[in-house]
Amino acid sequence: MLFSRFKNQLPTPEEALEGRPERAFAVPDRHTVLGNPLLGPYPDGLEIADFGLGCFWGAERKFWQTEGVWTTLVGYQGGHTPNPTYEEVCSGHTGHTEAVRVVHDPAVIPYTSLLKLFWESHNPTQGFRQGNDVGTQYRSAIYTHSPAQQQAAEASRDAYRTVLRNAGHSDITTEILPATGRPFYPAEGYHQQYLDKNPAGYCGIGGTGVSCPVGVAPAGE
Repeated sequence: MLFSRFKNQLPTPEEALEGRPERAFAVPDRHTVLGNPLLGPYPDGLEIADFGLGCFWGAERKFWQTEGVWTTLVGYQGGHTPNPTYEEVCSGHTGHTEAVRVVHDPAVIPYTSLLKLFWESHNPTQGFRQGNDVGTQYRSAIYTHSPAQQQAAEASRDAYRTVLRNAGHSDITTEILPATGRPFYPAEGYHQQYLDKNPAGYCGIGGTGVSCPVGVAPAGE
């Protein structure tokens, strides 16, 4: 019953698992497709964007295939348990969602273009699920790294909400919150670039088929 409850309701900090002070596993040094470091250091001028859009296997591939993306990695974000494991996150007892960290060159692909890819790659109206994947770890989320990112994310949500409603969809449930205080914890090595290692592996990512308006965020983002 407790497991079922936390598939549909986020735990409070008091209810969450205790976690651990350090990761319980190693993370690979480099991206298997792009060849660049996963955990850094990252070159000057690159920016970080964090997104949750369902199962992170397929979500990560969407971003690493995009020109201007320097590296990607998957992990857990938005919860309470420090340094969680995949099994703990899937139990619903940590409060995290499956997330993708995207390190990109804003001169090649601006944050607004990443937002467009984010919105169109999943269904952001489903709450604690994404298609057949059910649980709080599949919720839609954007964790921002600056006031400018926060403003751009909210503007894109508001614009996309309108076109989704006009197409007959329900309201967007995506949480948009600052990354500060919501650390990104890298996932286990076998999850990193999973669909590169397993080309026929499961991919639950699928959008609504509704295009997100271009230029919905303030200029310069």
